[in-house]
Amino acid sequence: MQKTLAFLHTSPVHIATFDALVQDMAPGLKLQHHVDAGLLSAAQQFGVADPHLIQRIQSAMQAAAVGGADMVVCTCSSIGGVAERMSGFAGLQTARIDRAMADRAVTLGPRVLLVAALETTLLPTAELLQESAAALNQPLVINNLLVADAWAHFLQGDSEAYRQAIVHAVRQKVQDEAAEIDVVVLAQASMAAAAPDLTELGKEVLSSPRLGVAHALSLLQVN
Repeated sequence: MQKTLAFLHTSPVHIATFDALVQDMAPGLKLQHHVDAGLLSAAQQFGVADPHLIQRIQSAMQAAAVGGADMVVCTCSSIGGVAERMSGFAGLQTARIDRAMADRAVTLGPRVLLVAALETTLLPTAELLQESAAALNQPLVINNLLVADAWAHFLQGDSEAYRQAIVHAVRQKVQDEAAEIDVVVLAQASMAAAAPDLTELGKEVLSSPRLGVAHALSLLQVN
């Protein structure tokens, strides 16, 4: 029986990205997408521990699974922890897109440069990195880089300006602190396009989409 993979996004811009990745890695796999931009807005306003937001995330994950999805992957790093903890609830198998990235990052560390364009993403991703480090018995030192001016470009739909702002900020940070950084983690899925422009830094630059999809496919046992 053909399996179905569903994604919960907080922006429709991610649909094409994940369609392309799944087509490349598991052609023919049935896909579903559910978009709820209000979840990220609420996380920014109230924090991810807000009980009402948690209920909304749970409802959105269930909505994403409507149609018989075998797994739902949350592609938003800010709310991914809540989504992931739903695994097993009402028979729903869930995953967060950035766990595989975190697991890889801590094996390349210990000094991780954690990059985000939203402040609400930093703490959940730092906690995820700490979970991965503890599980894999790896030392970890996190250096945060908030590229606060980049997000306005994303909201305006200017993906090129968004990418350039991230690339510029990471280059500057790594040049300033090269001896203190082992790996760069681009916390948000939307930042993945910046990774190819940072190869000259001599540090591995990780983003979540491809690693996260590969992880989801392995959990689904899709070859």
